[in-house]
Amino acid sequence: MSTESQALLRLQEVDLELMRLNGQLRAMPQQKKLDAIKAAKRNLAGKMKAIVGQRKDAEMELEDNEAAREKTVNRIAEVQGEAQERAQDFRGIRDLEAHLTALAKQLEKTEFKHRELEANLEKLMKAEQNALDLGRKLDEEQVAQQESFERSSSEVMARVRVLAGERKAALGAMSDEVKASYAAAAKRFGGLAVERLRGNMPTTCRVKLQQGIFNELMRGPVITECPYCHRMLVTEGALADE
Repeated sequence: MSTESQALLRLQEVDLELMRLNGQLRAMPQQKKLDAIKAAKRNLAGKMKAIVGQRKDAEMELEDNEAAREKTVNRIAEVQGEAQERAQDFRGIRDLEAHLTALAKQLEKTEFKHRELEANLEKLMKAEQNALDLGRKLDEEQVAQQESFERSSSEVMARVRVLAGERKAALGAMSDEVKASYAAAAKRFGGLAVERLRGNMPTTCRVKLQQGIFNELMRGPVITECPYCHRMLVTEGALADE
């Protein structure tokens, strides 16, 4: 059998085993937990962004409220000063008292709003801290699960590394055209890209070839395409299998 056809068949074997091993790795409980942790961290990141935005808005509202409160307190002091200066002016005093009453109500509203804003900011800061604490716990759990996964999967990963080397060697023995055909067929057929011809029957689709088609294939290149399922077909050695 030619070097290239051997390499192609070996590449198919390697990739099928890699698919099996990758499925085995994905099915490990640690991997499922790692996937869940990653999803939780993505969800947490979205919530954290929203909380931080709300907390910054709350801080700005509180600052504006405090500025308004200070402005009202200063204005009250000014009006009280004016009232003392105009002690003999009854009408002026009455207007200033009305002004002071209005300012006092405004100050009361501002202080009531201040308490609301403080409570809201405290709530958001607590939510932000809880999110940070949860993030740290998720990080710790992720490290623990990753270490457990690596311990449990060490043999499988060692086999994957060996197969990766074999895969590289197989690809190195193939032409660019055959590699491109294999990549396309593997994508199209979910990894099962290559079959052999045993006698007059392909090993995967198992549709017996008509004699004329079989004879034509045997006169052609040893790496071709199955006329029925359109996978890559290695015809070399078919006669020996009859």
